[in-house]
Amino acid sequence: MTQVSNKAGNVSPSSTLSIDAKFKAMKAQGIDVVGFGAGEPDFDTPDHIKQAAIKAINDGFTKYTPAAGTLQLRQAICDKLKRDNSLTYEPSQIVVSNGAKHSLMNVFMAICNPGDEVIIPAPYWVSYPEMVKLADGVPVIVDCPESNNFKITAKQFKNAITPKTKAFVLNSPSNPTGATYTADELKEIADVAVENNIYIVSDEIYECLVYEGKPVSIASLNDKIKNLTVVVNGMSKAYAMTGWRIGYTASNSDIAKVMANIQSHATSNPNSIAQAAAVAALEGGNECVDSMRKAFTERRNYMVERMNKIDGVSCPTPHGAFYVMMNISKLKGKTFYGVKINTSDDFAQVFLDVAKVAVVPTSGFGNDDYVRWSYATSMENIKEGLDRLEKFLKHEL
Repeated sequence: MTQVSNKAGNVSPSSTLSIDAKFKAMKAQGIDVVGFGAGEPDFDTPDHIKQAAIKAINDGFTKYTPAAGTLQLRQAICDKLKRDNSLTYEPSQIVVSNGAKHSLMNVFMAICNPGDEVIIPAPYWVSYPEMVKLADGVPVIVDCPESNNFKITAKQFKNAITPKTKAFVLNSPSNPTGATYTADELKEIADVAVENNIYIVSDEIYECLVYEGKPVSIASLNDKIKNLTVVVNGMSKAYAMTGWRIGYTASNSDIAKVMANIQSHATSNPNSIAQAAAVAALEGGNECVDSMRKAFTERRNYMVERMNKIDGVSCPTPHGAFYVMMNISKLKGKTFYGVKINTSDDFAQVFLDVAKVAVVPTSGFGNDDYVRWSYATSMENIKEGLDRLEKFLKHEL
């Protein structure tokens, strides 16, 4: 009997996409459902970016580009990294891909040999361990409790290192927790990485959404850690361009060359029209980013304050991204509407079925005591969702 590959068969499905799919199916059926699932801004792509794409089409910019992206876009990325992150790269060190998720896959494919270990702090974005496994690596999960704001310490990092450790995944601000590392915390992590010659895969896709202080890229701390770091970023969160699928990496020249080679065989170049739009985004100023961040700040503050007043649940204040981790540990063992809550999946399922509210269970994020709410939705939806949560927990639905 013909079978799929063991490697492919061992990949777990994405919990974030599955809950969103069910939400969209219910909505298509006309059910009054409120969604807090998938992570994408609810704002439209700014007009000057869309106009750049239209111009690219009208100008006939519809052919293949270099596999790693156009020189114009790679230079615009270099300019952005210099301007916003105090990082100096050459265009040859930039690889533009079909979204930051694709960029991350390129990274793990480029650095992992069979059996290499990659340290991943938990809670983590659901795809990190699966990507490592697809690249023949071994994910090593380190639990980071809420008491430390879901952040790994340098000591935890050091204790997880073995002779097989190849890389460490840093996500600041974090999906799903919203945790953001300070410069001092990053310096301690960088010192451990340099001492042990370990790559840092720095996923900075949410850097534009930091609510207190300014984002710090670990690669900017010194030349030694910069050489070991692969910076991963993209256009989706900052410019509401999730569907445009443009991500990028910045790294040392050796890794960049390998990633570009991998991509040349896997997908070739990213969409030419989206690349033209990305140039306009990077060169068009941050007014649209600032307005989104202001709206997200208001929504975050309301959601956190309101949620922490509801008996039975709680949440820490996230300092970045657009997610709130609602602690449901006090609900476990209790029964709601005939369903006993043993897992976050149990809660998310009965909450969706009864209250018609879609949240993401964190079983796929490495910690099952939470559900993730996204506040990348309107204040009206946030108020309605929390109203339903209160009624649900009081058995009033």
